[in-house]
Amino acid sequence: MNKEYFDRACRVTPGGVHSPVRAFRGVGGVPRFIASAKGVILEDIEGMSYTDYCLAFGPMIFGHQDPDVLEAVQAALHRGWSYGTAEPYSLLLAECIVKHVPHIEKIRFVNSGTEAVMAALRVARAATGRSLIVKCDGGYHGHADSMLVRSGSGLAEMTEPDSAGVSRLVAQETLVVPLSDFDAISRVFDERGASIAAIILEGVPANYGLLPYAPGYLRHVQECAHRAGSLLILDEVITGFRCGFGGVAAQEHLDPDLITYGKIIGGGFPVGAYGGKSCFMDLVAPLGAVYQAGTLSANPVAMTAGFVTLTKLLTDPPYERFEVLGKMLDQVPGMQRMGSIFWPVIGSTQTVRKPSDTPTQHREFYPKLFHKALAAHVYLAPSAFEVGFLATPHTEADIAKLLGLLKD
Repeated sequence: MNKEYFDRACRVTPGGVHSPVRAFRGVGGVPRFIASAKGVILEDIEGMSYTDYCLAFGPMIFGHQDPDVLEAVQAALHRGWSYGTAEPYSLLLAECIVKHVPHIEKIRFVNSGTEAVMAALRVARAATGRSLIVKCDGGYHGHADSMLVRSGSGLAEMTEPDSAGVSRLVAQETLVVPLSDFDAISRVFDERGASIAAIILEGVPANYGLLPYAPGYLRHVQECAHRAGSLLILDEVITGFRCGFGGVAAQEHLDPDLITYGKIIGGGFPVGAYGGKSCFMDLVAPLGAVYQAGTLSANPVAMTAGFVTLTKLLTDPPYERFEVLGKMLDQVPGMQRMGSIFWPVIGSTQTVRKPSDTPTQHREFYPKLFHKALAAHVYLAPSAFEVGFLATPHTEADIAKLLGLLKD
């Protein structure tokens, strides 16, 4: 049935999927069409069950159909699922974030992490009157045109589009520097700082594998940016509320000007947000001249799910529990982990901090690992460069089974 459904999907949808990362192109085979999910168990249309380490690519920190979130969402649906007006549910979520995340003074909800990044970049350009944006090679910030770029041959050279349909003129407003390269960051701000509106970085790069920054790197970036009068935008779409409630910003004692969020703040429903210092957020319409809008932004069902999720993270934090399970995973050679995010690097003997440092055998052997896991009813991300996630319903027995697969 999975094959039949995939053939049908390919006739009406590009590649048979609605996001490339769901395809099995990097591992081969036929995508599983999941009919339902509960806890950390996925069930496909053929009735096969899998222990899930993909978790919708991160948002399901309490697993699928968490009873508290489910109850709140059911109540929200009975109230109505889209108003197009001001409503109290986004207010509760915004107040929760502003109260407990010191770097956020005001926040605006949107529908995806990509939207959040687009808006944050627009705010940065308006605030500084500058046009250039700096990002790191291997960092991913959604599919906005200016973020789909690759580095040129020189440090501060303009970049080239990394996707068809992206204008070279748009791409040339983004500068790309190597990850964890202190000198490269210093030089790009020394040479181009007067034209740089902002630098945007992930809390930890987690879309090209999990690539931990060199110690002190984020603080160095912040110092270089602020010295040049540029903004620091921290993309915590993945790490926000997963790497501790305050995310990487709190862990690293950073003072970002703007932060982007997604995934967990919607409790598994479509969501994104950008927030930060009031002096920048007040530039956004209707207060300021930076226009950003969305018909379905701050959807009341998503806001309700997000509020319950964040409340649970505050009242019964799972982060110590994730460390217990994570330390079991650390037994695997080449395992790279940050809290409840992990990436097993096949053939690695040292920490991989840049895409170019990934061993060639990782790409070659990951498809075998993926299909071995699938045959054992374990679902990993269908890509050698996507990370895995832990959720509170995972047990020591689940991790022990995964360890057996990773060590074989």
